[in-house]
Amino acid sequence: MRVLSIPFTGIVGVLALACSNNSNGPTAPISPSYNPTLPTSWAVSVTNPYFPLKAGTTYQYKEKTATGGETITIEVLTEKRTVNGVSATVVRDRVYDNGQLIEDTFDWYAQDSEGNVWYLGESVKDYKNGVVVSTEGSWEWGVDGALPGIQMWANPAAKVGTEYRQEYYKGHAEDWGKVINVGQAVTVPFGSMTNCITIEERGGLSPNDPHGLKSYCPQIGLASEGVVGENGRVELLSRTP
Repeated sequence: MRVLSIPFTGIVGVLALACSNNSNGPTAPISPSYNPTLPTSWAVSVTNPYFPLKAGTTYQYKEKTATGGETITIEVLTEKRTVNGVSATVVRDRVYDNGQLIEDTFDWYAQDSEGNVWYLGESVKDYKNGVVVSTEGSWEWGVDGALPGIQMWANPAAKVGTEYRQEYYKGHAEDWGKVINVGQAVTVPFGSMTNCITIEERGGLSPNDPHGLKSYCPQIGLASEGVVGENGRVELLSRTP
C-alpha cells in the first residue's frame, strides 16, 4: 500500500543490526547488505490487526492540500498470486489526478506464521494522458536477486526505533521503515481512532528526498500518510464494506 506517489528516500545509514528470526520476527539487516532469514511457514491470509487484508475491501483516500490533490483507490482483490512459491494477497492501488489515472500498481503481500506481514513485490505502471510511460519500481521476490521485506511487524511496539528493509531490489526498490510511535490517536474523515502506530519510511536510492510518515490503526490499516516537513497529507475517506 504505497498510496502517495511522492518517493520517500533518504541516506542509507550503516546499521549494527543483524537479521534473526525470533518471536517478534526478523530484525533489521546490516546495511548495505541484505540477507534476511525468511519464513518457512506462511499463514493462509493477512490478518495482522495493523495491516488487515480482507478480500473485497476497498479504501478511498484523498490527498489534502491547499490546491486539492490526488485521490487514491485501494482494493484487496480476491485473486491470489504465487510469488517464489508463496501464495500472496493481491492489492490494487490506483492514483488519480483530477480524475485521470496516473498510477496503477499491484502489490503482493503474505503473512508468516508469527504474524509479520511481508512485502513480496509489486507491478507498477505510471500513466500520462492514458499511456504507460514507466514501470520503474516494479520488482518480484526471486527475480533478478530481489528479496522481500517487512511491511508490518506482528508486534510493532517491540520494534520501536529499529530500522528495517521493506523491499529490496538493488538499484530499483530499496525502501526502509522504522516504527517511531505507538499508542497514538488519529482523526481523519473516516473517523477517530486510538492505539495507532506511526511508521517513518525512507528510500535508499535518492539521499535528498523527504521521509514519509504513515499512521496505521487497529482493524483498519493505513489511516493517513504525510511527508516530513510538509503540510499536505493523504487521509482515509472511506472503507467498504
